[in-house]
Amino acid sequence: MTTTDIRRSTDGHPSLSPAQGIWLVAERELSTRLRSKAFLISTGILLLVALAGVIWMGIASNSTSSTPIAATSEAAAMLPDGHTFEVTEIDGREAATALVEDGEVDAAVIADSSAPTGVVIIANQSPPDALVAAFSLAPTVELLDPDAPSFGMRYALGMIFGIVFMMAALSFGSPIATSVVEEKQTRIIEILLSAIPARVLLAGKVIGNTLLAITQILLLVVAAAVGLIVTGQTELLQGFGAPLIWFAVFFLFGFVLIATMFAAAGSLVSRQEDVGSVYTPMMLLVMAPFYLVLFLGENQTVMTILSYVPFSAPVAMPIRLFFGEAAWWEPLVALALLVATCAVVTLLSAKIYENSLLKMGARVKLGEALRV
Repeated sequence: MTTTDIRRSTDGHPSLSPAQGIWLVAERELSTRLRSKAFLISTGILLLVALAGVIWMGIASNSTSSTPIAATSEAAAMLPDGHTFEVTEIDGREAATALVEDGEVDAAVIADSSAPTGVVIIANQSPPDALVAAFSLAPTVELLDPDAPSFGMRYALGMIFGIVFMMAALSFGSPIATSVVEEKQTRIIEILLSAIPARVLLAGKVIGNTLLAITQILLLVVAAAVGLIVTGQTELLQGFGAPLIWFAVFFLFGFVLIATMFAAAGSLVSRQEDVGSVYTPMMLLVMAPFYLVLFLGENQTVMTILSYVPFSAPVAMPIRLFFGEAAWWEPLVALALLVATCAVVTLLSAKIYENSLLKMGARVKLGEALRV
């Protein structure tokens, strides 16, 4: 918002409409952050890290490490399928021993009819575990749930969705509270409120930061998609489609919920030194879903409950959708609960914000801020 816009509304000229006021505040929030070199650099680094991480995981999953061994032709033919070895063919025991002693191979395999497995492994100190396991007689295994998701994938998805939601909420939510305190401390808030209503000012702040947060999320999705395509992980990309869309929808309302609470919390104090005291509850609400999903991700009951709690639904529900553990109607119900909670909390936050902006000095008590 420019000084000219404020003068026009206070010097007898037509006042701003609510839509114009919201857009001016949102535009101010956008331009302030986009002119910040720190914000642009951090966003660029975040995108590069996301892209590099996806590419590295793809390369690591496609790469196969080979163990250099020596083997006679009879022993090489006995190597089971599914094991990767770099085999150097030899004529007999003497050649095998020489290669092992020289360190050119990790071990050697020679045929021996007197051995239980029909082969003998020669090594310096200890044979490669993969080579021993290749000739070990494993028992028959029956899997009751062969398609069950692995812990590693659950942990990875918990990290991805949890960190993205937590970092975005803290990166874009906490500056809202900081800017509110700064406006109170410098008395700029009195000039702003003479031009536009408090609720319009709040809406502009939340909308501006929401647009920035959603844009950053979309850029991360694009970077991840590019990484998956480059590394040939198109099947994984297809599986991520629906969960990513739901994550974006849940994130939109979840961020608005958090952002309005940050703004209301900031309006309760008048000094930057007191911001920490009102930050703590907000940070707990943002960080709790990340740790709960990360450490309790395999507990189906806990994940089901978390997918309906408004503050954790943006993280838990997409994970359950990715693994096919949620019925088609569950995200709709969870989203309805989130939207309803967002509406109620926004109204309460707006009342707190409106009643506390012009109160300077000591921290405003919550009951006083909610009083009509």
